Amino acid sequence: MLSLKNICYHPSTAEKPILRDLCLKSNTEKITVVRGASGSGKTTLLEIISGLSGYQKGEIKWFNKTLNARQRRRLCGLVFQFPERYFLGLSVAQELRLGRKRLTTEEQVSTLTKVGLINLDLKNPPESLSGGQQRRLAIAVQLLRSPKVLLLDEPTAGLDWSVRNGILELLAKLKEKQTILIVTHEPELFKNLNTENFELHDGRLIPL
Repeated sequence: MLSLKNICYHPSTAEKPILRDLCLKSNTEKITVVRGASGSGKTTLLEIISGLSGYQKGEIKWFNKTLNARQRRRLCGLVFQFPERYFLGLSVAQELRLGRKRLTTEEQVSTLTKVGLINLDLKNPPESLSGGQQRRLAIAVQLLRSPKVLLLDEPTAGLDWSVRNGILELLAKLKEKQTILIVTHEPELFKNLNTENFELHDGRLIPL
């Protein structure tokens, strides 16, 4: 179980805290869905959980063990809202291998099968893929790291209905093995995935 207790984050450039005494518990039984207005701190919350950003107060635990930033980076896989901005490989194959000394064909095939990209031409650059394929590739890259927690920032934004449904079907399968936390403007899309819903308002999470 992932738990956050009394997390406070107040950047020096902001007039008031972005997160204040924020608490959350998330596990594999339900997908955690957080909605909130633009600028409410949703992406900041994911960056803090994933260890990419720090915080001034509180604690983050995994099964009652307090985690530092490095441990959180190993625990979590973060898929950004616009994954194409973060691709570094010149081809899909290179993108899958980034940060890995060795990637077996079996691992590659298994992961691409999970995300529905098994027939993809691995020589193509990631930028040539459709929006839905880019989201799936970004998820595949994170799954290869074997994260216990998968963090998704607006995973369905900008996608048409058929592609959205494909992403939802993928998440339904992944939630059996990963703790999943989603921040989104479209919480209603995830209502059939057995979710626990919150609204991020004034720096705190409000159960819905």
